[in-house]
Amino acid sequence: MTNNDCLRRIRYILDFSDSKMIAIFGLANVETDRTEVSAWLKQDDDEDFEKCNDRSFAAFLNGLIIALRGEKDGEPLRVETKLNNNMIFMKLKIALSLKAEEILQILESAGQEVSKHELSAFFRRPDHKHYRECKDQILRNFLNGLKVSYRDD
Repeated sequence: MTNNDCLRRIRYILDFSDSKMIAIFGLANVETDRTEVSAWLKQDDDEDFEKCNDRSFAAFLNGLIIALRGEKDGEPLRVETKLNNNMIFMKLKIALSLKAEEILQILESAGQEVSKHELSAFFRRPDHKHYRECKDQILRNFLNGLKVSYRDD
Protein backbone atom coordinates (compact mmCIF):
# COMPACT_ATOMS: atom_id res chain seq x y z
CA MET A 1 0.00 0.00 0.00
CA THR A 2 1.18 3.50 -0.66
CA ASN A 3 1.54 6.15 2.02
CA ASN A 4 -1.08 8.23 0.22
CA ASP A 5 -3.59 5.38 0.25
CA CYS A 6 -3.03 4.79 3.98
CA LEU A 7 -3.30 8.52 4.69
CA ARG A 8 -6.60 8.75 2.78
CA ARG A 9 -8.02 5.73 4.59
CA ILE A 10 -6.96 6.92 8.05
CA ARG A 11 -8.44 10.34 7.37
CA TYR A 12 -11.74 8.78 6.34
CA ILE A 13 -11.83 6.29 9.23
CA LEU A 14 -11.18 8.95 11.87
CA ASP A 15 -13.21 11.60 10.03
CA PHE A 16 -10.47 14.27 10.09
CA SER A 17 -10.81 17.64 8.39
CA ASP A 18 -7.91 19.29 6.56
CA SER A 19 -7.37 21.53 9.60
CA LYS A 20 -7.17 18.50 11.90
CA MET A 21 -4.68 16.83 9.54
CA ILE A 22 -2.48 19.94 9.54
CA ALA A 23 -2.68 20.09 13.35
CA ILE A 24 -1.62 16.42 13.61
CA PHE A 25 1.44 17.10 11.45
CA GLY A 26 2.15 20.08 13.70
CA LEU A 27 2.17 17.83 16.78
CA ALA A 28 5.12 16.03 15.20
CA ASN A 29 6.84 19.38 14.53
CA VAL A 30 6.25 19.20 10.78
CA GLU A 31 5.08 22.34 8.97
CA THR A 32 2.55 21.71 6.23
CA ASP A 33 -0.31 23.57 4.63
CA ARG A 34 -3.73 22.79 3.18
CA THR A 35 -2.39 22.67 -0.40
CA GLU A 36 0.20 20.03 0.43
CA VAL A 37 -2.20 17.92 2.52
CA SER A 38 -4.83 18.19 -0.21
CA ALA A 39 -2.29 17.04 -2.84
CA TRP A 40 -1.41 13.98 -0.70
CA LEU A 41 -5.09 13.09 -0.35
CA LYS A 42 -5.88 13.30 -4.08
CA GLN A 43 -6.36 10.15 -6.12
CA ASP A 44 -3.26 8.89 -7.92
CA ASP A 45 -4.57 9.85 -11.36
CA ASP A 46 -5.36 13.46 -10.37
CA GLU A 47 -3.05 16.06 -11.95
CA ASP A 48 -2.53 17.76 -8.55
CA PHE A 49 -1.59 14.47 -6.84
CA GLU A 50 1.67 14.55 -4.90
CA LYS A 51 3.38 11.49 -3.45
CA CYS A 52 3.62 11.47 0.36
CA ASN A 53 7.14 10.40 1.30
CA ASP A 54 7.96 8.07 4.20
CA ARG A 55 9.26 10.87 6.41
CA SER A 56 6.06 12.92 6.08
CA PHE A 57 3.81 9.92 6.65
CA ALA A 58 5.88 8.82 9.68
CA ALA A 59 5.51 12.34 11.07
CA PHE A 60 1.74 12.12 10.58
CA LEU A 61 1.60 8.77 12.41
CA ASN A 62 3.71 10.18 15.26
CA GLY A 63 1.41 13.20 15.44
CA LEU A 64 -1.58 10.82 15.50
CA ILE A 65 -0.08 8.99 18.47
CA ILE A 66 0.38 12.30 20.29
CA ALA A 67 -3.14 13.49 19.35
CA LEU A 68 -4.86 10.32 20.53
CA ARG A 69 -2.65 9.23 23.43
CA GLY A 70 -0.98 12.42 24.62
CA GLU A 71 2.63 13.47 24.57
CA LYS A 72 5.09 11.06 26.14
CA ASP A 73 7.57 12.32 28.72
CA GLY A 74 11.20 12.30 27.67
CA GLU A 75 12.49 12.28 24.13
CA PRO A 76 10.06 13.13 21.32
CA LEU A 77 9.14 10.33 18.92
CA ARG A 78 11.77 9.73 16.27
CA VAL A 79 10.56 10.42 12.72
CA GLU A 80 11.65 7.51 10.55
CA THR A 81 12.98 8.18 7.08
CA LYS A 82 11.97 4.73 5.83
CA LEU A 83 8.64 3.08 6.62
CA ASN A 84 7.30 -0.39 6.04
CA ASN A 85 3.90 -1.97 6.67
CA ASN A 86 5.01 -3.38 10.03
CA MET A 87 5.93 0.10 11.29
CA ILE A 88 2.65 1.59 10.02
CA PHE A 89 0.69 -1.23 11.68
CA MET A 90 2.59 -0.75 14.97
CA LYS A 91 2.08 3.03 15.01
CA LEU A 92 -1.66 2.62 14.36
CA LYS A 93 -1.85 0.02 17.11
CA ILE A 94 -0.19 2.42 19.54
CA ALA A 95 -2.21 5.46 18.46
CA LEU A 96 -5.53 3.64 18.81
CA SER A 97 -4.50 1.86 22.05
CA LEU A 98 -5.38 -1.53 20.61
CA LYS A 99 -4.70 -4.85 22.31
CA ALA A 100 -4.01 -8.07 20.39
CA GLU A 101 -7.55 -9.39 20.88
CA GLU A 102 -9.03 -6.16 19.53
CA ILE A 103 -6.78 -6.26 16.47
CA LEU A 104 -7.76 -9.87 15.82
CA GLN A 105 -11.45 -8.88 15.97
CA ILE A 106 -10.84 -5.95 13.64
CA LEU A 107 -9.05 -8.20 11.14
CA GLU A 108 -11.79 -10.81 11.44
CA SER A 109 -14.46 -8.19 10.70
CA ALA A 110 -12.66 -7.58 7.39
CA GLY A 111 -12.50 -11.31 6.62
CA GLN A 112 -8.83 -11.78 7.54
CA GLU A 113 -8.01 -14.76 9.75
CA VAL A 114 -4.75 -14.30 11.68
CA SER A 115 -3.60 -16.20 14.75
CA LYS A 116 -2.34 -14.42 17.85
CA HIS A 117 1.15 -15.82 17.16
CA GLU A 118 1.14 -14.51 13.59
CA LEU A 119 -0.03 -11.12 14.82
CA SER A 120 2.75 -10.87 17.42
CA ALA A 121 5.31 -11.66 14.70
CA PHE A 122 4.38 -8.41 12.92
CA PHE A 123 5.32 -6.38 16.00
CA ARG A 124 8.74 -7.92 16.62
CA ARG A 125 12.11 -6.41 15.80
CA PRO A 126 13.20 -7.21 12.22
CA ASP A 127 16.24 -9.12 13.48
CA HIS A 128 14.11 -11.41 15.69
CA LYS A 129 13.88 -14.99 14.42
CA HIS A 130 10.06 -14.96 14.55
CA TYR A 131 9.67 -11.58 12.81
CA ARG A 132 7.23 -11.66 9.90
CA GLU A 133 6.79 -9.03 7.22
CA CYS A 134 3.32 -7.48 7.12
CA LYS A 135 2.04 -7.77 3.57
CA ASP A 136 -0.19 -5.17 1.93
CA GLN A 137 -3.23 -7.45 2.19
CA ILE A 138 -2.97 -7.64 6.00
CA LEU A 139 -2.59 -3.86 6.38
CA ARG A 140 -5.39 -3.22 3.88
CA ASN A 141 -7.71 -5.60 5.75
CA PHE A 142 -6.77 -4.01 9.07
CA LEU A 143 -7.70 -0.58 7.72
CA ASN A 144 -10.92 -2.01 6.24
CA GLY A 145 -11.73 -3.55 9.63
CA LEU A 146 -11.09 -0.20 11.31
CA LYS A 147 -13.50 1.38 8.84
CA VAL A 148 -16.14 -1.18 9.84
CA SER A 149 -15.46 -0.51 13.53
CA TYR A 150 -15.31 3.29 13.38
CA ARG A 151 -17.49 4.35 10.44
CA ASP A 152 -20.10 1.68 9.65
CA ASP A 153 -23.25 1.58 11.73
